[in-house]
Amino acid sequence: MSSRDLGGKSIILRIEMDTEEIKFGRVVTAISESGGDVIAIDVIQTDRQITVRDLTVTVTETTQINEIIDRVKLLKGAKLIHVSDRTFLLHLGGKIQMQPKTPIKNREDLSRVYTPEVARICTAIHEDKKKAHTLTIKKNTVAVISDGSAVLGLGNIGPHAAMPVMEGKAMLFKQLAEVDAFPICLDTQDTEEIIRIVKALSPTFGGINLEDISSPRCFEIESRLNEELDIPVFHDDQHGTAIVLYAALISALKIVKKSIDEIKVVITGIGAAGIACSKILMAAGVKEIIGVDREGALVNSQSYNNEMWNWYADNTNPNQLSGSLSDVIKDADVFIGLSAGGILKRKDVENMAADPIVFAMANPTPEIDPKEIEDIVGVMATGRSDYPNQINNVLSFPGIFRGALDCRATEVNEEMKLAAAEAIASVITDEERNSYYIIPSVFNQKVVEKVRRNVIEAAIDTNVARKIPKQFRK
Repeated sequence: MSSRDLGGKSIILRIEMDTEEIKFGRVVTAISESGGDVIAIDVIQTDRQITVRDLTVTVTETTQINEIIDRVKLLKGAKLIHVSDRTFLLHLGGKIQMQPKTPIKNREDLSRVYTPEVARICTAIHEDKKKAHTLTIKKNTVAVISDGSAVLGLGNIGPHAAMPVMEGKAMLFKQLAEVDAFPICLDTQDTEEIIRIVKALSPTFGGINLEDISSPRCFEIESRLNEELDIPVFHDDQHGTAIVLYAALISALKIVKKSIDEIKVVITGIGAAGIACSKILMAAGVKEIIGVDREGALVNSQSYNNEMWNWYADNTNPNQLSGSLSDVIKDADVFIGLSAGGILKRKDVENMAADPIVFAMANPTPEIDPKEIEDIVGVMATGRSDYPNQINNVLSFPGIFRGALDCRATEVNEEMKLAAAEAIASVITDEERNSYYIIPSVFNQKVVEKVRRNVIEAAIDTNVARKIPKQFRK
């Protein structure tokens, strides 16, 4: 395990020692000489000859972690079983659990939650399927579904390795919006099979959150499921990114005093997120968007193997600009990066319009380091938490599903997405807004309620709400 696999500057070494070959003091000395400080020792197992101990070690530099590991491995009579840190420990046994809402204390409780009284509930739902929304977990439960084919920053790592991400998302649903979410990772990347499985699972859930499914399969999977299910299906990698990006752009345009219907926008990375961001910006009133990918600017005079690129070329780039990013970015008001680190240069930003807005959202390395252009940019945002103005999907999906579940929406349509973005932007007042603060923190408690309210109102206005919550009744 390398140091880049370990978060923070504290690690736990589990070491098996043969007491006839090595003394414990030699192990501590080796760690100390490599820059580590042993702050805790836990005996895990011991017998006459073998002892297993966990050593908690702190370091001043993460580079010292590899030195310690290498040094311990060289000790005769000592065997390094594994290395972990607080992040690994937090994941032991998973990060979520299920528990009953009411305890079963006696036979009467048992009869009500299970046999024989539960039969009455089953019969009621059998006679009226809509009652499943009120009498089962369907009312407040979302499935977080992935095939592990496009995990952020990791790629196609498969369903087992994707599960920690989906568990984390379920935690965010619960903590931020009181939505019960359950992670489901599918051991298939076949489009038709995924659609079939999700449809078969749908009676359990009030909504489906698709996550980390590769492009272009994600488009068909979401589109088909939206057509064939009567509950909202939301691919967060597309629409969550688009919603928060539009929210950030609303604020940024106020700072540079530009109108959304007059700006030129250049987007790099025309995958799932790039297409969704373009669609929401077009719906919001942007008239000139140029998409740039590996083959340069997408133009409708060319034919592409990717069908979504053909659609994109037909619906964007009204002036048919061609060439590289550097060619088409001249006089652009906004750059949106959803591609790869380092592809945007300072000279490109210098060639943009006055007070350029740069959203460099590639992770972990932005398209350009904010420090390179801080003196010439109007507003800068990234996808990282260690820079100002983080564009983070967490601002969108909890409130969107909270609202969709509360009004039993059949879908999350474009109007609901626009309403969610406007809600996020509205959290920041005109007095608070500045070039370093265009988007609220993910921990801002106003976000979920504002998004929920806007989403419900939009669902009612577009006739996709099957229930009108009390506070919305006229």
